[in-house]
Amino acid sequence: MSCYNAEASDPTVVPNHTLRHLIDQWLHMGQLHFDSDHLIRIDSLASLKQNLDSHEAKLETKLQSLEIIQVLTEESPSQVPSLLHFGFSDSLLELLFAKVESELSKEHIKFVEQALCCVKRMLPFCELESLNMLKEKSRLESFLALFEHGSGMIKKSLCQLIEAISSSSETKELCAILGKTEQLLQGLILLLHQNCEESDSGIKAISALCSLELNKQNLVEEGVVDGLIAYISDAERRRRSLAPRAMATLELLLGLKSAKEALINSRDGIKMIVKMVFKVSDHEGSESAVKSLTIICNDSLKAREVAMGAGVLTQLLLLLQSQCSGRTKTKARMLLKLLRSKWAEDANHF
Repeated sequence: MSCYNAEASDPTVVPNHTLRHLIDQWLHMGQLHFDSDHLIRIDSLASLKQNLDSHEAKLETKLQSLEIIQVLTEESPSQVPSLLHFGFSDSLLELLFAKVESELSKEHIKFVEQALCCVKRMLPFCELESLNMLKEKSRLESFLALFEHGSGMIKKSLCQLIEAISSSSETKELCAILGKTEQLLQGLILLLHQNCEESDSGIKAISALCSLELNKQNLVEEGVVDGLIAYISDAERRRRSLAPRAMATLELLLGLKSAKEALINSRDGIKMIVKMVFKVSDHEGSESAVKSLTIICNDSLKAREVAMGAGVLTQLLLLLQSQCSGRTKTKARMLLKLLRSKWAEDANHF
């Protein structure tokens, strides 16, 4: 766990003391103690929340409060309902999405990172309706500013919030708002082009946004097809990746005519999908790759020619001889049959 080192008012505390020492001192100052069940006194929780809500409290004080909340949520999840009862989730969201400057200080970045960490730990225990605050223009602008100027950790956490928003009926309207926000979509797609840890979070967020049909069209218009292809291409050089998830998302998008056109016109798109048909290490993504090729090869001579040139027949035959699922093999046989029949039709046209 990443921790913020701060000096307490007591001169016996030095910057290199552990966070545990800082928390123990805070508990003593607030006359708070844990019993065997880690129960928390109400007056001390109220005091902790007051530190967060206070406009007079320094950022250092708020950071110390966040560190204590973070430890509580990590070491004693059973205390999260108590935190929610006191409105900590709402307070943290208010602090996070207040007006954000274009240039963030190191201290502010640290505060946002820890606040988002605490919010994520509370989300499974609370109603997601509170996130609808982001429908307000000023709040959404703050969200976008954090996504654009924040650290990698902040980007990952915001992607996780997008996942949560997209998964709940309580925030369906907010999901639609995010899905038509060009700045956000462009930022998410940019992550796919970057060979970094945040790329995986971008895949998850984009996949989640695709739960709404209109969001799919907006993503395609912003260039998500090329982004997904770039991610799949980079996946071969990365030990751990979500290439199968990216492939499944691409397959989902190919229900749109605009997505088909984008893939067919992509320089390396079809070639990369052909490579995904059969991989020696595993067969994750194979079924989505086969289904995607079936979709585009059914209507496009150009797609069929590129796929054949990229070795799709060999890939399919290797897949049929592998230990993949019976359903995947059935899809592979259907694609072989399609290519054979289309090849005969194409030959008769010349």
